[in-house]
This record gives sequence, C-alpha cells and structure tokens, in this order.
Amino acid sequence: MQFHYRATDETGRLQQGDMDAVNLSDLELRLGKLGLTLIRARETRRRAMKGRRVGRRDLITFCFHMEQLTRAGVPLLDGLGDLRDTLEHLRFRNVVANLIEEIEGGQSFSSALALHPAVFDEVFVNLIRAGEESGRLPDVLQNLTETLKWQDELAAQAKKVVMYPAFVASMVLCVVIFLMVYLVPQLVDFIKAMNSTLPWNTLLLIAISNFVRDYWWALLLSPFLMFALFRMQMKRSARFRLRVDGWKLGVWLFGPILKKIILARFASYFALMYSAGIPILGCIRICQGIMGNQVVSDALRRAELQISEGQGVSSSFERVGLFPPLVLRMLRVGENTGQLDGALLNVSYFYNRDVKEAIERVQALIEPVMTVVLGLILLWIMSSVLGPIFDTISKLR
Repeated sequence: MQFHYRATDETGRLQQGDMDAVNLSDLELRLGKLGLTLIRARETRRRAMKGRRVGRRDLITFCFHMEQLTRAGVPLLDGLGDLRDTLEHLRFRNVVANLIEEIEGGQSFSSALALHPAVFDEVFVNLIRAGEESGRLPDVLQNLTETLKWQDELAAQAKKVVMYPAFVASMVLCVVIFLMVYLVPQLVDFIKAMNSTLPWNTLLLIAISNFVRDYWWALLLSPFLMFALFRMQMKRSARFRLRVDGWKLGVWLFGPILKKIILARFASYFALMYSAGIPILGCIRICQGIMGNQVVSDALRRAELQISEGQGVSSSFERVGLFPPLVLRMLRVGENTGQLDGALLNVSYFYNRDVKEAIERVQALIEPVMTVVLGLILLWIMSSVLGPIFDTISKLR
C-alpha cells in the first residue's frame, strides 16, 4: 500500500511525500533509514508512475541482469542497486528502487515483486518464489529471459500479420472515399446529362456516393460508437465474452494462428513453472488467468477439475478437446517418463514452429488478396461510370 507522510529531518525541517510500505511500522522504519522521523501518515491510492509502461523488453533486461549477477554470487540487493543506477526507463527505475526498499524492510524478493502487479504478473512472481524456495533463482531467471525473448519475437511476427492488412485496407478505404465523395459525383452529373438509361450497378454506385456525401459524419462516428458498445458489453456480460473468444478462435485464417499462439504460451509457461517446482494443479490454475481467452481458460479449468479427481494429465486434456493428437501423445510420453516439463517444452517448440510457418503463409497470401480486392473495387466503379458513356457513344454511331 501507499502512504502520504509528513516527517522531519535531522535539522527539524518538515518533509512530506509518498512512499510504499506494508504498514505504518514499516513506513516508519523506511523513513528512519532515510534520516526522517515520522509525524503522521495516511494511506492513499497508488498513483500510476509517470513515464511509459514497463514493456517486455524491459523485463528481459531485468531478468538477464539479475540472472548474471545472482549466478556470479552478487547479493540480491547489490544487484538491484546496480540495475537501478543503470536503467534509463524512469518508471522502471522507480519500481526497482521500491523493490530495494521493500526487501530492506523485510520482504522477500517475490513478495516485493507481488506489490507491483502492473509490472510483474502472477506467473513471474510465482516462478521467482519457486526459484527462491528451491535455491534455483538464477536458473529461473534464465528461463524467464528465454521465454520473454520468445514472446517478444512471436509478438513482432503477429504484429506484421496485422499491420500490413490494416495499412492496405486503410489505403483502399481512402481511395474509395475519394472516388465516392469527389470523382463519382462529377462523372454522375455528366452521365445524367446524356439522358440515357442507367444500369443497376451505376444506380447502386450513385446511391452509395450520395449516402457517403450526406452521412459522412455517421460513417466516421459509427466505428467509435460500435467499439464503445462492444467494450461495454465485454465488461458487463461473461456470456458475451465467451462467445467473442470462441469466435476469435474460429475466424477464418487468423483463428487457428491465435489458438496456436495461446497454446504455445500455455505450454511454455506450464513447463517453466513445473520445472521450477510448482505443482501441476498450481501451474494449470495460474495459466487460467493469463491465457487471454475465456474458452481456453474454461477448458483448462475442466482439465484441472479432472486431474484433481485423480485422472491423468494427458487423459484430462484429451477429454476437454484442447490439444491435437500429436501434442497429447507428447504429454502422455512425458507423463509416463516423469519428464512432463521436457514434453511441454517440445509442445511449445512444435507450436512455435507451426505459428511461424502459418504467419509466413498468411503474409504471402494477404498481398495478392488485397491487390485483387482493390482491383475489383476499382473495376466496379470504373465499369459503373464508363459503361453508360460507352453505351451512349455506341448509340450515337
């Protein structure tokens, strides 16, 4: 929790500010280390620190730095102090400074991390806690570094798939709006002046052009209004969230890729936590909150229930229909040999490779598809405009 305090220094000067602490006694102890005497304090809401948010690459730097220093035998506080002095990220530097204060105040490393859930998620905290209890903190930090690097690479690949179609679609939309608002009305006036019978495609084009010119404000506002209603419904209705998440997994072309990314994340985190010493049910329970998809989380919840009733891991996942047969076979081998973490890492590798290949296929397919779509739109507009002109010229002949 965070406190707003008023204190005096050694010269009797009044000082005030905000500081994180477990309780008032912890706050008084921390202020004492700074040479301040607490007068009074009140609990406040934790304010968001200024600066950009702490991203995945910042966490990679954190894990790599701490892994190298702890493996070399450098004390934890000294390693955090070195990291704090070298960080350029203002918000992250403040977080690391708070970690140092919290550990000096008696907190463990994992407990101090848990006080900053916006930066260190539940999986991160539980892995560090398992590493502390097992004495394998450097190995856990190394695995975290590799996992975060893999996630960063996967996110960059997924962004490529989304950004290019979004850019091309935006260009197509701008071209269509320009034609409908500026070019088509001028050509339509010329066509009407010829007093010829207009075909249905030309009439449709004129109707669309008039609608765009008259209700352009509605077309601009409707996406924002629909997005706001969508967000509101997502927050209010669990059934709606479940339907949307199911639709995401089933949408053409992108749904299978999203499912593989989610399952790769599950397998990677499950293997990481299991190898760190966290029990199977604990691994599944933690993974339920980080999947980002209600359908997958519900499937994991059903698998957890079956495992808690005494069913095997592979048979439980087979009943919920979460993994394909090849992955279930890997899980069964890992379960029988006692190397479930190794089997899950193989699952993660399998999905990672499959996702990369799928993204490459989609990237190769999107460019010609978008080119054909743009060509068809322009062909329809040109035929609708030029068709009546050619008909009139042929009649004159």
